[in-house]
Amino acid sequence: MSAIVRSRSRIFSIISKSNRRFSSSVTTEPPKEPIISASSLLKDQPPPSQNTPPSPESSGAEKNRWSFLKYSVIAAVTGGVATAGYATYAYTTDEIEDKTKSLRESAKYAVGDDASALDKFQALLYSSAMTVPAKLVEFYIELRRLTEDQVRGFSEPTSDKLLPDLHPLEQHVFTLVLDLSETLIYSDWKRDRGWRTFKRPGVDAFLEHLAQYFEIVVYSDQLNMYVDPVIERLDPKHCIRYRLSRGDTRYVDGKHYRDLSKLNRDPSRIIYLSGHALESSLQPENCIEIKPWKGEADDTVLLDLIPFLEYVAKHRPADIRTVLASYQGRDIAKEFIERSKEHQRRVQEQKQHGRLWRR
Repeated sequence: MSAIVRSRSRIFSIISKSNRRFSSSVTTEPPKEPIISASSLLKDQPPPSQNTPPSPESSGAEKNRWSFLKYSVIAAVTGGVATAGYATYAYTTDEIEDKTKSLRESAKYAVGDDASALDKFQALLYSSAMTVPAKLVEFYIELRRLTEDQVRGFSEPTSDKLLPDLHPLEQHVFTLVLDLSETLIYSDWKRDRGWRTFKRPGVDAFLEHLAQYFEIVVYSDQLNMYVDPVIERLDPKHCIRYRLSRGDTRYVDGKHYRDLSKLNRDPSRIIYLSGHALESSLQPENCIEIKPWKGEADDTVLLDLIPFLEYVAKHRPADIRTVLASYQGRDIAKEFIERSKEHQRRVQEQKQHGRLWRR
């Protein structure tokens, strides 16, 4: 009996051992699953929420907003520049200032103390909205005035009175304004000798004789560093009272013009003599245009003009511009001689007629 019990207990112990081995094998060796690579995990799984990029829809909407803002700014700037350019071309600064006065005043719009809160709020909004355009207009006007002042410094004569006041005893004296290049001198350049300057034939006698009757002024469009040394050699007797150079001209459309109105002289007593008088002066009614001199040895233009200029200085016409207008389109030296001969002939006829009546 005891043997049966011992055998039964041995069988139960074997069964329990086998059961423990089976359960441990199940728990320690779970079913195998397919292996997934790290790369595929990174592709399939989304990153944490804080690094999640915006969806294509939201990114496109934001890009559209920035594009609209960018093109709006570009359009506003382009329109402003175009408007400023047209205003600069079409209107003077004073006209623009007058036309934009109401706009600039609108930035200071205000209501009375007794106005309602709504009216005050609306006035504040309106004033704030108009402040930027008003400030831009004020900036444009100020910048344009500054620019015009700078340009005027280069294009306008250095002074409104280029010559000092005449002495009281010389108020009757006429002013003879002479050009320099191709009028009194001629400069040319050759390879073998470089630059040389030549005096026009008769220039010494011309200056010395007419200095007795006229206030002589040289008015050139050359730089003073060129004009001064040339005149020092040209006029050792100081017949020329004043010399004016490029800084005293008016610059218009790329050319330097002599502005006789800035000479501080009576315009009815000014004569401008030049080989290019009508091209270089702003007052053609005061001009005597002569043949430009380019080195011809037989030239006598200056000497031929002496009789006419001496006659003007002695007889002092009320307005030289009227006299010059009567010679328009003609050679003044030759025409003056013809008129002088005609005048002498009439005088002789009157004398003879008077003698006949006395008889």
